[in-house]
This record gives sequence, structure tokens and C-alpha cells, in this order.
Amino acid sequence: MIEILEEQLEKIIDEAIPNINSADDTQLISITKPVKNINPLHFFHAASSTGKDRVFWSSTQEDFFIAGIGNTAQLRVEGLPSQEVEKKWRAILDKAIIYNDNKVPGAGIVALGGISFDPKKERTPLWENFNDSEFTVPEFLLTQNNGANYYTVNILVRKGDIAEQVANEIRGMEEILFSDTTLPSTDVAILNRYEVAPEKWKESVELATREIDKGKASKIVLAREIRLKLNKSVNIASVLEKLLHTQPNSYIFAFEKGKDCFVGATPERLVRLDKRKLLSTCLAGTAPRGKNKEEDREISKSLLHDEKNRQEHEFVVQMIKQAISHYCKDINIPEKPVIYPLKNLQHLYTPVTATLLGDYSIFDIIEQLHPTPALGGTPREESLAFIRENELLDRGWYGAPVGWLDSNGSGEFAVAIRSGLIQDDEASLFAGCGVVKNSDPEKEYEETNIKFLPMLSVLGG
Repeated sequence: MIEILEEQLEKIIDEAIPNINSADDTQLISITKPVKNINPLHFFHAASSTGKDRVFWSSTQEDFFIAGIGNTAQLRVEGLPSQEVEKKWRAILDKAIIYNDNKVPGAGIVALGGISFDPKKERTPLWENFNDSEFTVPEFLLTQNNGANYYTVNILVRKGDIAEQVANEIRGMEEILFSDTTLPSTDVAILNRYEVAPEKWKESVELATREIDKGKASKIVLAREIRLKLNKSVNIASVLEKLLHTQPNSYIFAFEKGKDCFVGATPERLVRLDKRKLLSTCLAGTAPRGKNKEEDREISKSLLHDEKNRQEHEFVVQMIKQAISHYCKDINIPEKPVIYPLKNLQHLYTPVTATLLGDYSIFDIIEQLHPTPALGGTPREESLAFIRENELLDRGWYGAPVGWLDSNGSGEFAVAIRSGLIQDDEASLFAGCGVVKNSDPEKEYEETNIKFLPMLSVLGG
């Protein structure tokens, strides 16, 4: 048991139980305290023996990590989140008893999860463990923010519970989570790699260009899948460790549902909210990195002046501006993009800042922004209709918003690209590209091969 909670825990639980009205009712108690330094990955890995689902989120550029264990509460809705998730979230917060003097983003009552790319697309068994919109409030949460660590226990108590017994169960879990542990070796290897219908995918790219020529769309994003067979069951903590080392300018995430885990390293922020200050980013237009500094500079220069990539980027910039204009004030957008470098790729990048108006929430912005032209196309409905009809996979949570929000009014969501669904000793990896008027199917195919690299590299590829 964390010493600073030892004296308080039973008393807090004991005082809450008599106020629960009926046997069907519950009371959420959330207690957050600073703790000594602990590696969030070790905390995450230590829970692998508990049978509880785990979540992980990090933004290494900002020295920010969240590791969550178990499930105290869930927010599930069919379709896109809209106001229904927000209402359920507010209902949880309004009823909860919260002990949190720190008000640090990502600590306290935190819900982590995501939504499916297109709820109207026919579901396949691949994503059967992931709902359209699902957010989890973990039982045990470790947050690392600028080098400081905060630990949260979210307890759900019922009428008739015995405070001492509940506290002892929490102590038992904490002995596991805070035990000294080391991460296992990462020597997973690919036994077989199967590309799902690559020639049919190229044909769909060609079909998309014809639709664009007819004026039915300006851009259509098409994704494809590769399926991997591995030599052993994948240790998720080891994969996350590799991604943290190899993809330093990305959001690293993992959402575990039983034996399935959706993992990725995405560079693309959708929206961040700190109180009422909003930040969104446009990341569209892609090129590889150079083999040396001189070649890298030349590729960057070419990307900045490439008509196809600048057009693709401008689609996203204008969409974001239009999407948030009704919900925000003080919108600020730079006139030109800059280069955003990653290990394997570089992108055109434009930040968008604003102030959120009135009673609007982060879910209002998500609903307006998703899917961006970088993941769907433009116009939105026409491109989505084409994807729904012609794309050869069920995207599930790939290409969709994943992230977190907290009881302090902060939250952040990224677009789940550079990702894969790991299932024991198998995995599906996903990558896509934006098809415009003059797109060449072979070049688009090669672009997706580059985008598979971040996940392939940590799975033995």
C-alpha cells in the first residue's frame, strides 16, 4: 500500500458506504496523491499477471505518460460519441467523491479510449472486442507529468461492502503494481507476412482517381492491411518500450481488450484541450527521411514545394478552420507549413490554436474534426461513401480518434495511424494514403510501405 494513502483509505471508504441508497447503487471514490518516481512502463508491465485490461498513453515530447490498470467505469455508445458520451462522463463526475489537490492534467478521474473510424461500415470479427465508442476509467492510474509522478485509485463501492476488505484488495493489487520489475526481452520475429489483396488495393486507387476526375471528390484516403504471424506471443510493454525509443515525436498508445491490444505510434494530434485553450494540428503531406543530412534537407525542400502534398495539406488546414469556427474564438493559423520530422518519415505541419466557447466540450470538436481530410478525404461524405464501398478492410479504431480526458478539464486525442491490432502471436498492421487527381497507384502503394515501418520495426520486421 502506498504509505500516504494507508491512513486515509479505510476511513474514506467507511464514510462513503452508509450514504449509498440501495444495493443496486454504487459510489465512485477517487484518491490522487504524488508518489516517488516509477517507470510507467514497469507499472504497466507489472499488471500483466493480474488479468486486468491495461491502457497506456504517452507524449514523449512533453514528458507525459499515463498507465491505467483495470476498469472502474465504462462509457459506451453506438456510433460517434457526440453528446451522449459527454453526458455519461458528466454523470460520473457529478456523483464521484474526488480527493485530488494537484489538478495535474491526466491525474484523478481519467477516461481513456477511442471510437471507430466509421460506425456505418460493416463490422468484421477482427475488431469484435472494440466498441464503436468506448472509454474506460481505470481502477489504478499512474501519471507522469514533467518528471513528477501521481498515483490515483478509483474505487467503486457498494452498499454492504466492508471498508477493511475493500482496502485489503487494493493493497494486494498495489503490492503487484509497485513491485520491482524488469521488462522482458524483445526478440519477437516475423514468421510470415501476408499482404491483403495488394493488387485489388491498387485497383481501388485507380478507381478513386477516376471518381475524382469526374468531380465527385477532391481527395479519397484509402488504407490497406498486412497480417503478421509471429514466433511468440507479443509482450505489449516491450513493444511500447521500442516505440518510445524509435518514435520520439509521436503519441505512443495501447488499448488492451482481453487478448487483443490496439497499439501505435502516431504523430498526428487531433485536438488538445487545457481548460478552454485548444490546440489542433494539421499533419498531411508525407516524404521519407534522407540517408544523410544533405539528402534529408533536399527531400524536405522538395516536400515543401510539392504540389500534390501541399494541396493535400491545405485540404486539412481549411477543414480544421471551418470545423472549429462555430465552437471557438481567437483562431490562429500560420500562413505556411513547416517540416515535422520522424524517424522514418517527415510531414508537412501546421498548428492551429483557439479558445473553446461556452459549454462546448472536447467531444464537440472531435465530432467536427473526424475524419480529417488526411484520413477520410474531401468532401467528407462523398469520400466516406467511397471508402465504405470500396476499401478492403474494416478499419475499426485505425485512423480514428484515441485519447483521454480528465476531471480537471483537460484532455487530448490523436488520430490512430502508424498502428496495429496485436492478437497474441499475430497482428494486423494498417497504413493508408491520400488519393488525389494525379495519384499513381504504384507510388501510393510504396508510400503505404513506408508508413508500415514504425510498427514493423518493433515486431521484428
